[in-house]
Amino acid sequence: MKFSPLKLVKSLMAAGLVFAAVQASAQQVLRVSAIPDEAPTELQRKFKPLGEYLEKKLNMKVEFTPVTDYAASVEGLINHKLDMVWFGGFTFVQAKDRSKGQVVPLVQRAEDEKFRSVFVTTNKAITKLDDLKGKTLSFGSESSTSGHLMPRSFLLAAKINPDTDMKRIAFSGAHDATVAAVAGGKVDAGALNISVWEKLVAEKKVDPSAVRVFYTTPGYYDYNWTVRADMPAEMKKKITEAFLALDPSKPEDKAILDLQRASRFIPTKAENYTAIEAAAVNAGLLKK
Repeated sequence: MKFSPLKLVKSLMAAGLVFAAVQASAQQVLRVSAIPDEAPTELQRKFKPLGEYLEKKLNMKVEFTPVTDYAASVEGLINHKLDMVWFGGFTFVQAKDRSKGQVVPLVQRAEDEKFRSVFVTTNKAITKLDDLKGKTLSFGSESSTSGHLMPRSFLLAAKINPDTDMKRIAFSGAHDATVAAVAGGKVDAGALNISVWEKLVAEKKVDPSAVRVFYTTPGYYDYNWTVRADMPAEMKKKITEAFLALDPSKPEDKAILDLQRASRFIPTKAENYTAIEAAAVNAGLLKK
């Protein structure tokens, strides 16, 4: 068979074009995840309409990949396995710390400017934080802002050290699991985010006359959608604009916002989370 340099060049060019097409196709997928602060099925349900909306706005495929724990959401983003993650304030601070500042928060819900946590119990003798001394308490995940860091921070501010002043502390792993532990009598009290608490009450998944809120924290910055700093500026702009364009006066947009427990999305910045970072350092959960 006669060797043809021209044929070889053409074959290589064709292969190169195929490879480039495959590579371009792979880049047209936005890989999204979220901290597992609720059951995986619930996270998928909440994200589905938002993912479909983003696909239309960005003109690219949007894939939601659940992660096993909070740390996996951080590692997935900074190791380029994910492109955008729904972080809590503390998880964002951890990602910022781990990546040496190479992550950028784009948007947050208006509600996240003054987010709050609630402490709940079934014990009639518990009416204030001081009553938790000698009792058992469940936080959510160790890396949760609203289910651990900020409740711990407010306990410390009230001169209550969870590690020494309580009989036992536990970590349920998720906000809804914390409520289940309290309702089931596994612990005397629990701390979780106010948004999940309100949702569980509205959906009648908890009886507020049996499990009741006895303390609500002051407000703090919390959740946001974060991307890596090396994402192209045009893509960051498109994603931000897509979130900001969600209009509660439009029924289809309101349905998406309601699932996100949001009245609307607003821009955010890393500086908003300096108080969270200080609280994490003060509580010994972040070393500086």
